[in-house]
Amino acid sequence: MASSATAQQLRNTITLKGSTQIVSEFFAFAVYSILYQRAIYPPQAFDTVQKYGLSMLVANDEKLRRYLDNVMGQMQSWMLTQEVKRMVVAVIGSESGQTLERWTFTIETDQNLAKCGSEKPQSEITREMQAIIRQITASVTFLPLLDEPCHFELLVYCDKEADVPKEWEETDAKLIIDAQEVRLRSFSTKIHQIEGMVAYKTDNN
Repeated sequence: MASSATAQQLRNTITLKGSTQIVSEFFAFAVYSILYQRAIYPPQAFDTVQKYGLSMLVANDEKLRRYLDNVMGQMQSWMLTQEVKRMVVAVIGSESGQTLERWTFTIETDQNLAKCGSEKPQSEITREMQAIIRQITASVTFLPLLDEPCHFELLVYCDKEADVPKEWEETDAKLIIDAQEVRLRSFSTKIHQIEGMVAYKTDNN
């Protein structure tokens, strides 16, 4: 019985590195889902894979995939050193130049658990991630129609002391004045707590 319990404990133990991989992989799927659901890229730019018990999207557009892989790779480095605070997907009107939607994912790190690891069943984490992805999928029911071609920017907020690659550029926050906001569900590996929210421009602003 003792050896069986120990094996189960090991399966549920999550290290800082393991938690970082879980979170960064989720972020990539979340970004692809947003780009697909909001028609920032055409449907044919994506392929479908099974993940989290759902049909998820990945880019077959080489330029898009390479860009996101680069961002997520840098995000992982900052997460391992606990220097990243949030990631933002800003949807920007290509004609107006205005930020129409701002998807924010805040990252909180438990510094104590980051050192010693946490215990949480993968099935529980998966259920929490499923709920967020389903919310993104359902976003078309409450977000205003994007009535102009749009592009996106990924913003990453990290500590001032973080080592930033030369090719990364400083940018403004892409805020939306008097935005409507919808809070998304959260998920946690216990080491990392992820809170989601989407702010969007309405006809009144």
